[in-house]
Amino acid sequence: MTETTATHDQSDVLVRVEGLKKYFPIRRGWRRQAVGAVQAVDGLDFEIYRGETLGLVGESGCGKSTTGRLLLQLLRPSAGRVIIDNRDLTSLSAEELRASRRHMQMIFQDPYVSLNPRMTVGEIIEEPLRVHNVGVGPETRRQRVQELLARVGLNPHYTQRYPHEFSGGQRQRIGIARALATNPGFIVADEPISALDVSIQAQVINLLDDLKQELGLTYLFIAHDLAVVRYLSDRVAVMYLGRIVELGERDEVFERPLHPYTQGLLSAIPIPDPIKEAKRERIILQGDVPNPARPPAGCRFHPRCPFATEICHTEDPALRNLGTAEKPHQVACHHAEVITLTPTLSLEGRGSQIPAPSQGEG
Repeated sequence: MTETTATHDQSDVLVRVEGLKKYFPIRRGWRRQAVGAVQAVDGLDFEIYRGETLGLVGESGCGKSTTGRLLLQLLRPSAGRVIIDNRDLTSLSAEELRASRRHMQMIFQDPYVSLNPRMTVGEIIEEPLRVHNVGVGPETRRQRVQELLARVGLNPHYTQRYPHEFSGGQRQRIGIARALATNPGFIVADEPISALDVSIQAQVINLLDDLKQELGLTYLFIAHDLAVVRYLSDRVAVMYLGRIVELGERDEVFERPLHPYTQGLLSAIPIPDPIKEAKRERIILQGDVPNPARPPAGCRFHPRCPFATEICHTEDPALRNLGTAEKPHQVACHHAEVITLTPTLSLEGRGSQIPAPSQGEG
């Protein structure tokens, strides 16, 4: 299990995201004129430190996967900057960006569609080596492919087999081996276990954690399974409707959630003790996620928030630090101090009743 991170300074930052936005135009009519835009990602600012795992969580459609693709420039942002290892990727030419991709890779969600069925396993893993001109000669690359297969727990002599000959968990291990081929320092893992059987999810998670420790990797780990995020992550960012609403150390976010949305997500985690599970009160989020093409004014969560007041309808809360300088705990909520005056949720099922702020508190 990953231990929580120590205090960092700016020299430890590997990835810096500034004002990141991605709008997808909505086009209608035979002329395909833009009549609006889906605000998939709308103004993200965060950092990822070297050697850490930042967990990114939220409901489906909140912009998690889009964020991961923006960081690797698989999607070009509408605005903002992505700086990795002191290089602004948004300002690079196509050739420069291609060279930079050697140092950052992605593990995709579905191992059944992310591997080319017409290529052997050896060809799949060797492809990034050829693209980035890593290794001298086919024999050196063949040895590298075998080393990677062994590192992810597969027989190194499986190079001539095809993806359909493997199980889902084995295919995901092949995808991980492909991501490791060029010795990247930063990996985006986009829900890498969600398509796998529960029985093998833990094996893949432990593999990712072991690789992080052995190779000094830095992860952006995108997931909706909060129990997995707690196990693997050092810090956690909670995303809602294209924005980060809470960001802090893993244990701080799980034991002292500051945002009502985070509290609702944690309330959905089942408690292993059936007696505690039966007694605890759940926080049920009412309503549906608003249309990202027409997000509500003010706080985007206010239509579903039981603590919303008039200020929430009109003013968009900025991320502010309610932790310490050594351990920042940021939240975008006008009433976070009042909402967390009493003990909140935890995985042990301690009290879930939270007093609502009085009208007009800001």
